[in-house]
Amino acid sequence: MRIVLLSGGSGKRLWPLSNEIRSKVFLKLLRSETGVKESMLQRMCRELDQAGLLSSSCIVTHESQVDITVSHVGEGIPVLGEPQKRGTYTAVALAASYFYSVLGVEPQETVVVLPADAYAAPSFFQLLRRFPDVLREGAAEIALIGSVPRFPSGEFGYIVPQAGSPGGSYYHVDRFVEKPDPDTAQKLIVQQALWNCGVFACSLSFLLNSLSERGIELVYDRLLESYDNLPRESFDREVLEHSRHTVVIPYSGSWSDLGSWDSLSAHLEQQVTGKGSVSPDAHQTYLVNELSLPVHVIGLNGAIVAAGPDGILVADKNRANEIKTALGNSYSVPRYEETRWGTSVILDEDPSKDGPVTVTRKLQIHPGKHTEYHFHHRISEVWTVAEGTGKYILDGNEYALSTGDIVQVPAGVGHAIQAMTTLTLIQIETGGRPGEADCVRLSHGWSIMED
Repeated sequence: MRIVLLSGGSGKRLWPLSNEIRSKVFLKLLRSETGVKESMLQRMCRELDQAGLLSSSCIVTHESQVDITVSHVGEGIPVLGEPQKRGTYTAVALAASYFYSVLGVEPQETVVVLPADAYAAPSFFQLLRRFPDVLREGAAEIALIGSVPRFPSGEFGYIVPQAGSPGGSYYHVDRFVEKPDPDTAQKLIVQQALWNCGVFACSLSFLLNSLSERGIELVYDRLLESYDNLPRESFDREVLEHSRHTVVIPYSGSWSDLGSWDSLSAHLEQQVTGKGSVSPDAHQTYLVNELSLPVHVIGLNGAIVAAGPDGILVADKNRANEIKTALGNSYSVPRYEETRWGTSVILDEDPSKDGPVTVTRKLQIHPGKHTEYHFHHRISEVWTVAEGTGKYILDGNEYALSTGDIVQVPAGVGHAIQAMTTLTLIQIETGGRPGEADCVRLSHGWSIMED
């Protein structure tokens, strides 16, 4: 059995802490077993590991989030980067081609797909092991997991079983209903409908046949080259809704979709995360603050207050999802980024009248980590080392780096930094153009000699 974790997202529903680079699955707000804060993706991988399934897993995300994904889960899990965000069908297709043409997985193996932002009890992950047997016993093309509803909700899709479908370990599926109104949801519950967890399984051969029918490449590298021509639909619309033989496994344990501030706040241990306070009379109000400045909330009930480098949100928890509409299709450069080597925060951005911008960043590089050897066509940099020790390469030559050092990096010159201890720098970039990606990587390593 193979596991595919679908990660990524546009970063709007948990704005301002999430953005185009650090989407919701990377927010370290959940408490781990050891008491350390972990992200949704880290929790998912931990649960899969405890269920003995992580070693057969891979993660699919957009290529812009490959670095942050590796920084959260390490390099022991394959991370497949999509050249473009197109939809869950294409993401699953990429994983299927990887299993088939790169790993040589047998076509009869079961492939299980699940979203990285699901929050469930350990029994949920043990249930995944039943998919191969259920697919075989039910003579099904696709098998799903459906959570037994705890109340009528319009936030989830519903899986409606066939009338007279035998109970037990699985039901045959009659139809799907997408996010109904509360009255319809209540009627669906009477029909024993289940919340759609977004988890499904099928054989690899079923996925490969689906790709072949649509003229999609089965070889991983060729599929990446043809991404512009792939479908934009979800797997549900492209395949699931047209399947003639689908079954669902009912699950009655703890499960939730952490896709909103309302649902996420239910899993926060404390009312206050970060600097600030919430007054004692502010009931069911949560403050999540990543800024160095304190935020104080007084007498505000049922609210979420979130503050980060990208902005500040103050909202009724029940209406916090409206931030996605408020943001619309607007895009701004993320002010906070995580990478394989550390973090980058934009402290100030000052565009000049002629077009180029001056950007001031705070970089923190973890001990033993390094940036890649690269150069910029337009951008020149000045580094001031605020704290720590390390070394850097400039135009092929290696130098030591320590607290108080100032380094000038002209445009067009290759450079990279490596930290010995935690290395904190203030970096001033000049000469860049708004929205321009001015970076040419010379090596995957920290020097050109490493390739």
